[in-house]
Amino acid sequence: MELQLALDLVNIPQAKELVKEVEAYIDIVEIGTPVVINEGLRAVKEIKEAFPHLKVLADLKIMDAGGYEVMKASEAGADIITVLGVSDNKTIQGAVEEARKQNRKIMVDMINVKDIEGRAKEIDAFGVDYICVHSGYDHQADGKNSFEELAAIKRVVKHAKTAIAGGIKLDTLPEVILANPDLVIVGGGITGHENKKFAAATMQSLVKQGV
Repeated sequence: MELQLALDLVNIPQAKELVKEVEAYIDIVEIGTPVVINEGLRAVKEIKEAFPHLKVLADLKIMDAGGYEVMKASEAGADIITVLGVSDNKTIQGAVEEARKQNRKIMVDMINVKDIEGRAKEIDAFGVDYICVHSGYDHQADGKNSFEELAAIKRVVKHAKTAIAGGIKLDTLPEVILANPDLVIVGGGITGHENKKFAAATMQSLVKQGV
């Protein structure tokens, strides 16, 4: 089980500062969609150059032109790139094809997918690397969590690793770990904590123990 830090509401200098504080305790650093919108793929490039030992995920939430967008993110140094599960099959397949050429990985974000189990089964067959259940900001405001969805994809996914994201904090992490994803994605649970290093270290400890 791995721990991913999601950076959403920061600029490049703030991102570097945050990662520096917790780099010893995370496996993957995510350049979130708002950062990509504000700063462009330069954010991915600069974080990868500053922290070459960490895997960097570009949360592009690709919906079209999968191959092209994966190529551009790869050029910027992204190790993992996200594509939306609600996008066309050809988009996902094009993203996977380009990722294979570039030696990168594809994560499919299942946000707003209606038939989670059925779609996860289809997507798994495309050869993606991760399938992620995700309660977005708007979902979290309605009190939604992703545990049922994680259980659903774990029933059908045979090849891809599973990931979970959305509102995970120190107090909810044990419940997340019991659901046994391969990757736990945490944003505000670390970046919004008064002691970021403590939060990240504690979370890493729990994730590595798997308890």
